[in-house]
Amino acid sequence: MSTSLETIKTLCPYCGVGCGLEVVETGKEPTLKFPDRFKVRGDRAHPSSQGMVCVKGATIAESIQKDRLLHPMMRDRLGDQFRQVSWDEAFDRITQRIQEVLATKGADALCMYGSGQFQTEDYYTAQKLFKGCLGTNNFDANSRLCMSSAVSGYVKSFGSDGPPCCYEDFDLTDCLFAIGTNTAECHPIIFNRFRKRHKKEAHVKLIVVDPRRTQTAEVADLHLAIQPGTDIDLLNGIAHLLLLWGKSDRAFIENHTNGFTEFQELTQHYTPEFVSRRCGISIEELELAAKYWAESPRVLSIWSMGINQSVQGTAKVQSIINLHLLTGQIGKEGAGAFSLTGQPNAMGGREAGGLAHLLPGYRFATNPDHRAELEAFWQLPKGSISPQVGRTAWDIVRGLESDQVAFLWIAATNPAVSFPDLVRTKAALRRSPFTVYQDAYFPTETSEFAHILLPATQWSEKTGTMTNSERCVTLCQAFQPPLGEAKADWEIFAEVGRRLGFNAQFQFQNSADVYAEFAQITRDRPCEITGITHAKLAELGAIQYPCKDSAPELDQVHNKRLYTDRQFHTSDRRANFAAYHSQGVFEVPDQAYPFILTTGRLYGHWHTQTRTGRIDKIRQMHPHPFIEIHPQDADKLGINDGDLVEVKSRRGASKFPAMVTKAIAPGVVFVPMHWGALWADNAEANALTHAEACPDSKQPELKACAVAIAFFSITLNSSKIS
Repeated sequence: MSTSLETIKTLCPYCGVGCGLEVVETGKEPTLKFPDRFKVRGDRAHPSSQGMVCVKGATIAESIQKDRLLHPMMRDRLGDQFRQVSWDEAFDRITQRIQEVLATKGADALCMYGSGQFQTEDYYTAQKLFKGCLGTNNFDANSRLCMSSAVSGYVKSFGSDGPPCCYEDFDLTDCLFAIGTNTAECHPIIFNRFRKRHKKEAHVKLIVVDPRRTQTAEVADLHLAIQPGTDIDLLNGIAHLLLLWGKSDRAFIENHTNGFTEFQELTQHYTPEFVSRRCGISIEELELAAKYWAESPRVLSIWSMGINQSVQGTAKVQSIINLHLLTGQIGKEGAGAFSLTGQPNAMGGREAGGLAHLLPGYRFATNPDHRAELEAFWQLPKGSISPQVGRTAWDIVRGLESDQVAFLWIAATNPAVSFPDLVRTKAALRRSPFTVYQDAYFPTETSEFAHILLPATQWSEKTGTMTNSERCVTLCQAFQPPLGEAKADWEIFAEVGRRLGFNAQFQFQNSADVYAEFAQITRDRPCEITGITHAKLAELGAIQYPCKDSAPELDQVHNKRLYTDRQFHTSDRRANFAAYHSQGVFEVPDQAYPFILTTGRLYGHWHTQTRTGRIDKIRQMHPHPFIEIHPQDADKLGINDGDLVEVKSRRGASKFPAMVTKAIAPGVVFVPMHWGALWADNAEANALTHAEACPDSKQPELKACAVAIAFFSITLNSSKIS
């Protein structure tokens, strides 16, 4: 813990870029005008961000002490006032309730919903408690809403999760194909890294596929403003042209892939004329996209929520990968299919088994060998780990509705804003007979539905690791004591485990012990980190995996990219083509609901504003929510810029000031997803969205739903908290 003015190296706790930060204590007493005790700057030695930092990372210290939950709190019924209690009283009540539920309803009535803002040590300890000791796989995380389609797509195509690329590829690629990602705003540091090359080298091309003319699209060589839900049409259409022009890598296809014949047959249906009609783009635009791909020696594809949050999320991911398999654009510098994670440790959560179908070390709950390996390692009786896939995020809602879930533990996330179909979500949360909510801040929208509040440490107060989108593990070091009685998430999980009688399983003295144990579970797995320890990270800085304990400490070059030997993690070591027809969006516009609503992030804000909403500079940057609507649609409805309009779906309604702009396609409207009930009145994007999900990844289609728009009043809706 820092008590002097030494520099502490840590990581930005926002998006999946994983920017290195340096923190220096100013040595000055905080004042109202200058409340920050700490100065934050980019870490130039960090390989992922190279000293760059965006506004969120630069202002992170301003939120440390605002609206913190400082003590355990409890109440008997929703609507009662919380009362402060001791940790002993809170732990006793939690363990008592778990034991009651196990005795009366069984382990399947226990659920935990976690977060990509956990450190890996938090994730791992929670898996050991729930999936190992308690015998239920009912642990899911907000990565289910974020990255689960990418996980599913990688597993189906390559045999294993894990983005195969690295950030250096942004410096080397000849063509960046950005689909379903507003990288300039949502992952600005790596986009800026690419733009340096893009501006300097005339041959380097940027293709952006997005219904909106985002900041990313503004600087594209080609912007394909396709209709929502037509991504697979476009991707199959590009494949059709590449095959027609003889631009496939036949040697790679023959020697390293399966399923090509079926895929080739499918693409014959996706002629330029058909794709043009489906996507709402010209044949010339489609041909230019295919030409850029065909003529570029190195093509790098990137995607995020615009692909993953779909009823065909897995199919879309595999359709992107198909183009790389078709042209041999995988396992080499400047090329590959690169999923950009949305949260700082979504990757660490995937490694630690932090979804309802996963187990630590890229293992699967349905695999008997994987279960047996962990039972032996955790010193648990055979059969302790359930063979059943646990409840996913939306399954938890269904379980609450049917009274099958009797204990819900939510940590480091805010589902009362981020879940789809919020009217239904909130009604389900009110039905919960016992909810534990563990967070650093109070209030949040979710705290309204809790019976017990547990204060958790956050960035600045806990030491642990996070893994970014390029599989780079960074040690996030604490530099101040916990505020109030806050405890690290892993410490809370471990103490509950001990009080339930699992003393041998939770003998960790610190987070380094937790990480060391987790590392051993990854031995000989695709995500092996046996060569990474807290001590090595503190000494050497960030390290990419896979990293074996036998690997030279300073030679990490061979770990930058996966599949450089063209050997994949499938049973026959070949990658798989996948033949998917496009199904479009789940909810098709009609006369009653004629518009497609899409949602997304803004540059300054983060998720549900639990942190950024408490930072003045960011709130001034984005003072209120809004809805983007094309002038053609606005004119038909009699809507002017700034008018307050009501947006209705089949599930709920919200109100937003109109932003009339040609940046959105006609027939499509856009709303940012950051505003919950604490920050604005009736401006919740997810009051409108539906919960229909990809059948493989179980990720909801948060990116598209059918809505109607009505003129409401001529007034600008300002931020609720001023």
